Amino acid sequence: MTSAPVQDQLVENLLEAMTWEEKLGQLQIAFRPRLEDAADLVRGGIGAIFWPRSAAATNELQRIAREETAHGIPLLVGLDVIHGQRTTFPVPLAQAASFDPAVSETDARVTAQEAASGGVNWTFSPMIDVSRDPRWGRVVEGFGEDTYVNSVFGAAKVRGYQGDSLGDPDSILACAKHFVAYGQAEGGRDYNTVDVSGQRLRNVYLDPFRAAVDAGVATVMAAFNTVSGRPAHANHHLLTSILKDEFGFEGVVVGDADGVVNLLDHGIAEDLDDALRQSFAAGLDIEMGGSVTTSDDGTRLGPGHVPLARVDDAVRRVLRLKLALGLFADPYKSPGDEVVVPSSESRRAALATAEKGLVLLKNHSVLPLGTARQRVLLVGPYANSTDHLGAWVQSFAEPAGSLAEAIREECPEWDVTVREGTGFFGGDPDLIGQAVADAADFDAIVVAVGEPSALTGEASSRSDLRLPGAQEQLIRAVAATGRPSAVVMFNGRPLVTSDWIDAVPALLEAWHSGLEGPRAVARALNGAVNPGGRLPMTFPRSSSQVPIYYDHENTGRPAKISGRIDAATVDVGLMGPGNTDDFYTSKYRDLDLGPQFPFGHGLSYTTFEYGTPSVTPASISLDDLRAGGSVQVAVSLTNAGAVAGDEVTMVFIRDLVASLAQPVRRLRSFARSTLDPSQATMLTFELGWKDLGFWDNQDQYAVEAGTFEIHVGGGLEHAQVAELRVT
Repeated sequence: MTSAPVQDQLVENLLEAMTWEEKLGQLQIAFRPRLEDAADLVRGGIGAIFWPRSAAATNELQRIAREETAHGIPLLVGLDVIHGQRTTFPVPLAQAASFDPAVSETDARVTAQEAASGGVNWTFSPMIDVSRDPRWGRVVEGFGEDTYVNSVFGAAKVRGYQGDSLGDPDSILACAKHFVAYGQAEGGRDYNTVDVSGQRLRNVYLDPFRAAVDAGVATVMAAFNTVSGRPAHANHHLLTSILKDEFGFEGVVVGDADGVVNLLDHGIAEDLDDALRQSFAAGLDIEMGGSVTTSDDGTRLGPGHVPLARVDDAVRRVLRLKLALGLFADPYKSPGDEVVVPSSESRRAALATAEKGLVLLKNHSVLPLGTARQRVLLVGPYANSTDHLGAWVQSFAEPAGSLAEAIREECPEWDVTVREGTGFFGGDPDLIGQAVADAADFDAIVVAVGEPSALTGEASSRSDLRLPGAQEQLIRAVAATGRPSAVVMFNGRPLVTSDWIDAVPALLEAWHSGLEGPRAVARALNGAVNPGGRLPMTFPRSSSQVPIYYDHENTGRPAKISGRIDAATVDVGLMGPGNTDDFYTSKYRDLDLGPQFPFGHGLSYTTFEYGTPSVTPASISLDDLRAGGSVQVAVSLTNAGAVAGDEVTMVFIRDLVASLAQPVRRLRSFARSTLDPSQATMLTFELGWKDLGFWDNQDQYAVEAGTFEIHVGGGLEHAQVAELRVT
C-alpha cells in the first residue's frame, strides 16, 4: 500500500492538473443509468456511479475511467446494501433486538465480501437515526429508540463493512446516515420537518454519528429534513462546524437522493444552480443525482459560485478515499470470483443472527412446543408467505422459504396442517371459520401474522400501527377456541397489539429476519433455540400514544400507578392502570398508563436470577472523573431454570437532581450472556465521565455533582438499584 505522504502528493498533483469541470465531475454520483449511458457519463468525467449489477459491467466502467479519461481516476461504485447482498440478514431493527453488536458486525462483514466481489466499493449504511416514532417506516432500517444502542451497533456495522483496512479487497466504504435528526420527523411522516432543541440534538441525535466518526466511518450522508428551519443539505453549522470541525470527520459528505434538488421545494433556493451552490458551500462533498454537470458536459457552477478552496477540499476528500480503497492500483474484480449465491457459511451466519433477534413477548406455558409427535395447525398469511427478507433488499437476493417449509424441516415429528385463515389485507369469514372449526383436532395452533415488507422502509409511514386486514379477527377467533396457541409476528416496526394481546397465551416477535428467518422461528417453536432478544423500541398501546419512548425527560406532574410514584413504576411508563384520584397528571384519560411492552422487554424459556449490584467506589469526585477515573458496577447472574438460555443485562443511570431536566433512565451499557442451567457468572460494567454527563444549552458537556441511581438487571422491568455519589 502506498504510504500516506506519497498518497497526499498524488492527490495534490491531480488537483493541480485538473480543470474546474474535471473537479466538479468527481463531486457527483448518478442514479442507476443504463450501462451505455453510464459509460458516456464516465467518459464525461463523473466520479461515482451506482453498481451496474455485475463484476464484468463494473470492470468495463472502471476501464473507461482509467483508460479513456484525462487523469485515469477510478470510480466509486455505490449500492444500498443495507442488510445483505446475496445473503439477506435480519433487518437492522431485528439486529438491534439481539443486543449483541457482533450480530451487526457479522452482517456487515459478509455483506461487504459479497458486494465487493461484484465491484461495489461503497454502501449507504448504517442508518443510525435514533427512531422514536414507529409510524415512520424507516425505523426498520435503524437500531431503535436508544442513543447508546445506535452508537454501539452503528460502530459495529462500520467495522464490519470497512474491515481492518479499506485497502483489503473485501472492504467497502460505510456511510453513516442521515445527518441529522431524521428520526424525529413530525407525525412520523417520511421527509417531514424536524424542530429540535440544541440540547436534544446533542444528547440524542448527534452521539451515534460521533461514535461512527470515532470508528473511522468513511462517508456520512446528509438528511432530507430541516433542523431549526435549515435543510441539512445546506446547513453549514451541521455539515461543517459540527461534523467536520468539531467531530474531526475527514471523509466525504454525500447528499441523499435528490436532496440538493429538494432545496427548491424547501423554499430556500431559487433554482438548481443556487441549490448546488448552497450545498457545496455548506460542506457537501458529493451530490447524489448527477445534477452538477449538464447535458453538454458543462457544469452548473462556475469558479465564482463556490470558493475554489471548498471545491478542492471536496475533491481531495474523494481522491483520498479512492486511494485508500486501492482503486488507483487495481480497480478490477475477477468475474469468476463474484459471489452470486449464498454460501453455506453465509447461511449459517444469517441463521445465527436471526435466532438472536427473536423476542418472546408473552408466554403462558405454551412455548416451546417441544419436538415430540403432535398435531399442529399453522394458520395465517405468514404460514406460506416467503416475504421474510424485509425492506431494502436486492432484487437479485436469494429468496427465503416459508414458515411452513421450515417447520416441516426442523420439526419432523410434528404432523402439520396449514390453513390460510386470512390474507394480509383481505378477510374471508369462511376461511377464519374453517380454521376455528379445525382447531379442536389439533394439539397446538401457531398463528403466523404480520405486516408485509412493502409496508416498511422509506416512504412507508403508517398512521395505524395495528395488523392490517382481518388478522386481528383471526387471532381472536383462534384464541377463543381455548386450544394451546402461539402467535408469531413478522414485522419491521413496533405494532399495536392491545386489541388481542390479553386473549393469546404466547407471542413471539420474529421481525423480518432475512433468508434464514423462518428456520430460526421454527427452531424457537420447538425449543432448539431459546429466544433471548429484547425490544429495541417501545411497543405502544395505541397509535395515538406515539411518540413513546423509555428515556423521556422528567415531567412536573407524573402520573401514578397504584398510588406509587417511583421510577420503577412511573417514570419509565411501565404497564399499569392510571390512578384517577390524581386528575392533574400527565396521562391519557382513556388509556392505561405506559406502553404495551417497554424498551428492553423480553422473556425466556428459562429463569435468571440477579444478585445485589454493587458500585465501586460508591463515591467519586468530578476531578477524578474528568481525569479518566471510573466506577465499576458488578452484579452476579445465575441461570436458575432447567434449560440453557441468553440473558441481556442492562445498566441504566438516573441523575436525581440536575440543572436541566434529565431522562428518567439512560442506558449506558449492556451485555448478553449465554448460561447453562445452574451456571453463574459475575458481570462488571464501567461507568465514567462520558456516561454520567449531558450537553447543556450552551453546547457544553457537563457532569454535575450529586446522586445517581444505577439500575441493573434484565431490562427496565426487573432492574435493581445501587447508588453512586459524585462529589
